[in-house]
Amino acid sequence: MKPILKLILLAVAYLLTYVLGSCTGLIHPACYAYVGVILPLLTAFIYLLTCATIRGFGAATLLNGFVFVMLLIAGEADPTLAIGFAILTALAEIIRFLCKYDTLKGVRWSFIPFAFSFFAYTAHWWFDTEGSMAAAVDEMRAGYDQLMIPVIDNIPVLLVVLVLTIPVAILAMRLAERSLKKQMEGLK
Repeated sequence: MKPILKLILLAVAYLLTYVLGSCTGLIHPACYAYVGVILPLLTAFIYLLTCATIRGFGAATLLNGFVFVMLLIAGEADPTLAIGFAILTALAEIIRFLCKYDTLKGVRWSFIPFAFSFFAYTAHWWFDTEGSMAAAVDEMRAGYDQLMIPVIDNIPVLLVVLVLTIPVAILAMRLAERSLKKQMEGLK
């Protein structure tokens, strides 16, 4: 497969993980708020394949940039998302640069900040609670905003979920490595 087509497909697949994560909010607000802890189990495969294709700067930038543009077009992007993506993407790119772009070590370590990207999308609940509640009243079923309140107020659970994202990201990358050995050829 041609690299450009492959990268487009990977970017679309990554966008679909955001759609999937967002749809969990239809079950319960807690699902939307905390699904970011398990999404690395999917995104690790996409990230590893993207890094194996882009052996220099740009893997994290391509994926988060594509999602940001699509969310911007859909009217779902906000300053919190922009700032979160900018920080997490920069961290991932810097780590990959420092560990060398063509190393598996660089991919592994850079995936840890990248794995938090979905939380940049959901962060508006905590940074713009009033706006998020108003949007819930407009967009979701009756009473959804009341279900959001205990989720938003439960900061200890949010902190636990954020901490748990690190071991999940490490496990997810190891699973991706084992599954995609052929595609990783050339990474040291």
